[in-house]
Amino acid sequence: MREKILVVEDEIIIAFDIKSCLEKAGYIVPEIAAYGRQAVEKAGEIRPDLILMDVMLKGDMSGIEAAAEIGHLFNIPVIYLTAYSDQTHLQKAKTTQPFGYILKPFEETQLITTIEIALNKHQIEVVMREALEKEKENRAIKNKFVSMVSHEFRNPLNNILTCTELLSNYDLQFNEEKRDEYLSHIQKSVKHLDNLLADVLLMSKDENEKLQFNPTPLDLEKFCQDLLQDIQLSVSENHKIIFTVHGSLANLENNSTVQTSHLIKLDGKMVYHILSNLLANAVKYSPVGGNVRFDVFYVPGEVIFRIQDEGIGIPVADQENLFNSFHRASNVGKIPGNGLGLAIVKYYVDLHGGNISFASKPGIGTTFIVNLPINN
Repeated sequence: MREKILVVEDEIIIAFDIKSCLEKAGYIVPEIAAYGRQAVEKAGEIRPDLILMDVMLKGDMSGIEAAAEIGHLFNIPVIYLTAYSDQTHLQKAKTTQPFGYILKPFEETQLITTIEIALNKHQIEVVMREALEKEKENRAIKNKFVSMVSHEFRNPLNNILTCTELLSNYDLQFNEEKRDEYLSHIQKSVKHLDNLLADVLLMSKDENEKLQFNPTPLDLEKFCQDLLQDIQLSVSENHKIIFTVHGSLANLENNSTVQTSHLIKLDGKMVYHILSNLLANAVKYSPVGGNVRFDVFYVPGEVIFRIQDEGIGIPVADQENLFNSFHRASNVGKIPGNGLGLAIVKYYVDLHGGNISFASKPGIGTTFIVNLPINN
């Protein structure tokens, strides 16, 4: 692609000589400007790759002032054209960090060489600036990650420490029920730490190291019933999970992937994580309780899961970033979480070649829908 160069020169004959020279060398000269303010406007309109700017221009804005504003607004490299070699103008021009100087009258070879050097220099600076910004972004993500993981680990570790201290001082005033309660707290905290560690390790792995998609025949209804038994262990009396199956495998009888009358092929480990995470979130983000509806739909070529709660909902401003790692909605308050769950859910759904979508309204609740193809 040929580079565009804006020529800013108030002597029209010199301006056309420069234009002719540049076009002969293969550059595009879309505009010639004669005034500083006009140069700023044209720079914003056409976004040239480089500007040749006369230091002294007619009007109320000099070339140096115009270059300074263009650099601030658009980050476009500028080469100065000047008939002056005195130190006053050169020192003033240096403050705008130009990419070169060309003294008039100029030679064509000098002009083209200076332009090529300036374009290459600017490209290198752009690449370095992007790399620096990426490094800053990565460092910020890393710091956020360390801070969040440290916080997430600290809570269950504190629970374990407290319970073990109480048990170490165990005496006859503690009945068996109380002892079992402390042991249960420890077991739950250890399980939470184990799940958190697994999530962190998964998200930190290289793509080639992550869990690979491995579909196997699955009795889906029994699978969901077993999953619900696990989930019910951590569900309070204020929550009720309503499980409904719509349709049957008869809907899929023409699909060659149905191995028997009860089995379809899905990756059980991934589906367990997808559904358990969504169901756990539905309960967790419904702090005052309510119904959680868990529906399974059999349709030709795919199975659809719908999980619907009556919880706090997701603010509109957070919905766009919901599946990004470490993102948590602004209304979660002190509800625990690490912002990794939905990112992993999305990753597992994608590995199935499926789709996940949601609808949510703050104060009303959230519905997640997961479509997983069974002809994978």
